[in-house]
Amino acid sequence: MGRMMTGLLEWVDARFPLTKLWREHLSEYYAPKNFNFWYFFGSLALLVLVIQIVTGIFLTMHYKPDAEKAFASVEYIMRDVDWGWLIRYMHSTGASSFFIVVYLHMFRGLIYGSFKTPRELIWLFGMVIYVALMAEAFMGYLLPWGQMSYWGAQVIVNLFGAIPGFGQDLAIWIRGDYVVSDATLNRFFALHVIAVPLVLVFLVIGHIMALHEVGSNNPDGVEIKKKKDAKGIPLDGIPFHPYYTVKDIVGVVVFLFIFSLVVFYAPEMGGYFLEHANFEPANPLKTPEHIAPVWYFTPFYTVLRAVPNPFGGVIAMGLAIVALFLLPWIDRHPIKSWRYRSALHRANLLIFAAVFVVLGYLGTKPATPVLGEMALRFSEMYFTFFFVLWFSSRPRSPRSGWTWTVVLLGVITLYDLSRIGAGNAGLILGAWLLPAAYIALMFLGPQFAPALAKDGEVPERVTT
Repeated sequence: MGRMMTGLLEWVDARFPLTKLWREHLSEYYAPKNFNFWYFFGSLALLVLVIQIVTGIFLTMHYKPDAEKAFASVEYIMRDVDWGWLIRYMHSTGASSFFIVVYLHMFRGLIYGSFKTPRELIWLFGMVIYVALMAEAFMGYLLPWGQMSYWGAQVIVNLFGAIPGFGQDLAIWIRGDYVVSDATLNRFFALHVIAVPLVLVFLVIGHIMALHEVGSNNPDGVEIKKKKDAKGIPLDGIPFHPYYTVKDIVGVVVFLFIFSLVVFYAPEMGGYFLEHANFEPANPLKTPEHIAPVWYFTPFYTVLRAVPNPFGGVIAMGLAIVALFLLPWIDRHPIKSWRYRSALHRANLLIFAAVFVVLGYLGTKPATPVLGEMALRFSEMYFTFFFVLWFSSRPRSPRSGWTWTVVLLGVITLYDLSRIGAGNAGLILGAWLLPAAYIALMFLGPQFAPALAKDGEVPERVTT
């Protein structure tokens, strides 16, 4: 039996580089020996992609992309198809799980500087995957043809209509009609099931190939390829297989345990994974009381909603995503990992994570004067984060810290003066303290407490 398998492998290798691929990407791909739990999320993202594709195939067998039958076909899957409820809940839970894993994966890239030289292309591949994933999720969100699906799609597509000149024509082209209708459902179904998944698969392959070309980063931000033995093997590297394949199995088991708990006991997750309004069929004549996208879109939806002008909101939302693309050129600090960056830098990253979570929360709530003001202030802090990264990426004079503090607070204050009135003066002035305190801490903190801005010494080799 062993001789037969060896012969079969040799026959395949003569026609296809199977063993060569195995060696290059697994058994002889040397990864840093000090990976921690943050490095689970890349493989988990791949696992969730497989779950979504497999469950999506089975759902497609029974779903009908027809405005008259779509909602009923989902109910049919849930009630009459054998194990249909399980497949549907796995797919809906998988959608949210995908974004949770991807957001954690991106945050790991932020804290360990995985977007810096020579890994800029890996980051760009990842960001394009993220945008494609948002497109995939948005188009899939319409397919159940429930109330929130219909009206959420109506609101989001209408945003394109805010673009001067060709916006209305673009919105009609996206919908295929003057309103969200059967034509919209059909084209979104085609894109969700065929086009975007193909793009995602090729992007993931490119992401992994780029990663394996330059090598993985690590919690120390040290390039292990610089220290090799006589055979050319990194001194601080270990083969990805079997060491990290076994380690990833542990992460997969823990993830699937949590995933199963959600699927079986809380698939709606209090209305965050499956909105309550989406259990009603779409009704173009009945607008839901509060229209909001799914939670994983809400940080950017909050940024959009914080700007009163519709076109300005679209620009702000777009810039919030573009800024993430530009991270490799915004943060040019020579030290990669936050382990050896200053305390101020670590605080900045944690504040950014908190701001992103708060923006997401605000996007799920109805627009009120107080929450609207908070949305604006946290949006200002979101964009300020990138200024802080750029500012702290090289040594600056004390004068430049004062200059940027005055400039940024001046811009914020001038905008506040343009909208202040008798009824909102207290709210605006009180909320102004949020970005003001953040800006003062980041730009002026090093002058009053130099130790906050002092970087650590990076070791020559990785630590355990």
